[in-house]
Amino acid sequence: MFFYFIYLNILIPRLNQIGILIYEMLAGYPPFFDDNPFGIYEKILAGKIDWPRHMDPIAKDLVKKLLVQDRTKRLGNMKNGADDVKRHRWFKGLDWDEVFYRKLKPPIVPKVSYDGDTCNFDEYPEADWQRTPCVTEKDYKLFESF
Repeated sequence: MFFYFIYLNILIPRLNQIGILIYEMLAGYPPFFDDNPFGIYEKILAGKIDWPRHMDPIAKDLVKKLLVQDRTKRLGNMKNGADDVKRHRWFKGLDWDEVFYRKLKPPIVPKVSYDGDTCNFDEYPEADWQRTPCVTEKDYKLFESF
């Protein structure tokens, strides 16, 4: 019973997040990208995704099935559960027992010298971000009783 609870409350709602993560890792940007936050919201509601030309059709198929808005039709939420995801063509050749027992060799092992080593990350100057002006006294007063 406990594992069923874990499955229902952790894995199922996260399947669409796995689809978003796969898309972002392959495309380099999120599937519902827009410069305007409301535009992102509209794209999510419409399920509108701009697919990059270079995306593998099998990966695209997996992401599409993980991002189906109707949870009852989403890959991984049907009769066979997560096994449907594991059987998808994109995972062909993956030994799930090796995944479970952490025996898979990662394709890239970054060299680190110590815990917290950030040498593999680009450096960005602190002054790169844009400062916004402080709230004016007039605007501040609007929220006094809030």
